[in-house]
Amino acid sequence: MTETTIFRARRVLTMDPQRPAATRIAVREGRILAVGDDDAIADWGPARRDDRFADKVLMPGFVEGHSHLMAGGVWRFTYAGYHGRIAPDGGQWHGLPDIEAVMQRLAQAEAKLSADDVLVAWGFDPIFLAGERLGRRHLDRISAVRPVVVLHSNFHMITVNSAALALAKYDRGSNVEGIGKDPRGEPTGEIRGMAAMFPILRRLGLDFRQLARAESALPPFARTARRVGVTTATDLMNELTPDEVARMRAITGRDDFGLRLYVAMSAHTAPPAEVARQALELRPLSSDKLRVGACKIIVDGSVQAFSAQLRWPGYFKVPDHSVWNMPPEKLDETVDVLNAAGLQVHIHTNGDLATEVALNAVERALDRHARPNHRHTLQHCQIPDRAQFRRMGRLGLCANLFANHVFYFGDVHHDLTMGPDRAQRLASCRTALECGVPLAIHSDAPVTPMGPLFTAWCAVNRRTSSGRLLGARERLTVDEALRAVTLGAAYTLGMDGEIGSIEVGKRADFAVLEDDPTAVGAEALKDVRVWGTVVGGLPFAA
Repeated sequence: MTETTIFRARRVLTMDPQRPAATRIAVREGRILAVGDDDAIADWGPARRDDRFADKVLMPGFVEGHSHLMAGGVWRFTYAGYHGRIAPDGGQWHGLPDIEAVMQRLAQAEAKLSADDVLVAWGFDPIFLAGERLGRRHLDRISAVRPVVVLHSNFHMITVNSAALALAKYDRGSNVEGIGKDPRGEPTGEIRGMAAMFPILRRLGLDFRQLARAESALPPFARTARRVGVTTATDLMNELTPDEVARMRAITGRDDFGLRLYVAMSAHTAPPAEVARQALELRPLSSDKLRVGACKIIVDGSVQAFSAQLRWPGYFKVPDHSVWNMPPEKLDETVDVLNAAGLQVHIHTNGDLATEVALNAVERALDRHARPNHRHTLQHCQIPDRAQFRRMGRLGLCANLFANHVFYFGDVHHDLTMGPDRAQRLASCRTALECGVPLAIHSDAPVTPMGPLFTAWCAVNRRTSSGRLLGARERLTVDEALRAVTLGAAYTLGMDGEIGSIEVGKRADFAVLEDDPTAVGAEALKDVRVWGTVVGGLPFAA
């Protein structure tokens, strides 16, 4: 008989209403055999007892329902963000409070490069910095000849120097949507939107796909996940090929790789019918710790980059630079084809106008090809109103809301981008539940740091970085927020039959905590300490 292991814990929080709490979990062949106390599991026969977690709390492994593998690969570049961050190797990067601090860090990084290198920084947040915006004239001070590229934290915008602009032949005569220009018509160095960014990135050999390559991105990505208790994470947009899937299978299939990975294929790389064909061909390549076959669409840009699509009255105190990364007519066609092919679709919508056109596209697609369990999910979905949430509920859509946004960007949305009224409904978790919409919450790592307990804290407390209470009515309870980062997120991935709760037959995936998140109080939820994870019955210390 295959060996059974019994894990003993101070407390087990199961997310199973039939047995909400326990103290023992029996594991066999990487799955949960029994849950309860000694009496409940005794009749399953001989077992090896593992008491290493006797003083700890076990939960279902956290599920990060919206992240990107580039959260592992992007650390090859220099961090230039406003908020401090921890790298996958545990290194501390202090936040940069003003442009001069950004310039100092860029100068330090530039001094270490060889003559032919491109200087790349990431995580930049200009909306937090008072005064003049960083532009090409600032970056020309770093180097007049070496291309300099600063990726903004939202990854929908870059700022570059004159050398980088020249490579793409962007000048005052360029008539390309997304090129920022000053009153004299000269490029400022700010470039918004994928279409305008790619000519520069391509000529510099900077490919977001390279940041998500399995060999370089997966190990640091898994280390980051383990540190915060995540046992299943997503790469929610990847230009997958069979060879890349094979590499992912090989890495994730190792016993020492403690993470399950769900990867969605970009729907922007080919005509919809070809995308559907490729996704369906990849689906059989899924494995125990790798899931492929879903698709991702990016409709608009980013609110803090002023490139999201907002309904009337538009932006509050900032200019409107909104873009369609997939125009409405193309969105209709793409959603229709992918839905008819039986594929799950994740749709990025930040602005409420983008949400509206996505709802229209899904409704038309379902009218043509009804699918009662499609699990199509609106991702980010920043400021829908209640009527839009009601439509989501009627259409069977899921919502994965960007709860971290309340803390990191809530103040600037309140004061600058949306105004006080609409900012109250940022990441409207309570409304989603009231309207019957299956709910997950996420970090969008590397846009904000991966950390489901922090994400849950954001949804429960709704405090901005200044301490402002934003949208008090939209707060979740601690139990609801913990469900949103476990079983709720698993549901949006179509994996709730395998992960997300501690129940017999499911994967033996656990978050191992030093503290009980249901006992520490709502304000302390983000401070719960994580020992590590268990994946398929194998422990992985942080």
